[in-house]
Amino acid sequence: MPRRLRPTNSVAAEAILVGDPGRALLLAQELLEQPKMCNHARGLWGYSGRTPAGRELTVQSTGMGGPSAAIVLADLAELGVRRAVRVGTCTAIEPRLRPGDLLVVAEAHAWSGGGAGEPAHPDPGLTERLGAELRGRLANEAATIASLDTLHGGGAPAPVAAGEVADMQTAALLERGRALGVALAAVTIVAESTSGEGLEDETLEAAAKRAGSAAAAVLSS
Repeated sequence: MPRRLRPTNSVAAEAILVGDPGRALLLAQELLEQPKMCNHARGLWGYSGRTPAGRELTVQSTGMGGPSAAIVLADLAELGVRRAVRVGTCTAIEPRLRPGDLLVVAEAHAWSGGGAGEPAHPDPGLTERLGAELRGRLANEAATIASLDTLHGGGAPAPVAAGEVADMQTAALLERGRALGVALAAVTIVAESTSGEGLEDETLEAAAKRAGSAAAAVLSS
């Protein structure tokens, strides 16, 4: 039994990973027929159920930051997860990106004060199918993301030489997924521009549903 997650229902071999527990509930209600909570330990809400296509799917929150996400993914791998898609949010570094833009991640770098770490790459097959599923809705089908230790409030992060957008966990998830043998891809929603402009809650929820629906379709194929 994993040390962090305490599943009370089965966990599927395919999973959608989100940071926010509230977004996990939102996507479970959107994507699953009769979703059942499979974890509530440590506030890391997770849900399992069948998609309308008849495939078992888990939607699991990973908490905030890379260390939390990597630990949750390790527990999920122990419970049998073999493929996953991160549906997350990010902050723009490039001024051309606007709140609400969707990006499929092609490369992620862990970034600290000392600079960028080695690039982490998603599973190519899942990433290609995710891009195809979202074609026409993407601002970028091959985005580079910098995963920072912290995102300061009150505006976008200072420009870093490792990405077009910044978040706090994609690099850790991709690297940990590779080590665990879990095929993983990521799609992120630009939640804040370089000027500090952000998304309204309803708009963010709609974007999360679009990204989640694409992720579920890819994992069902």
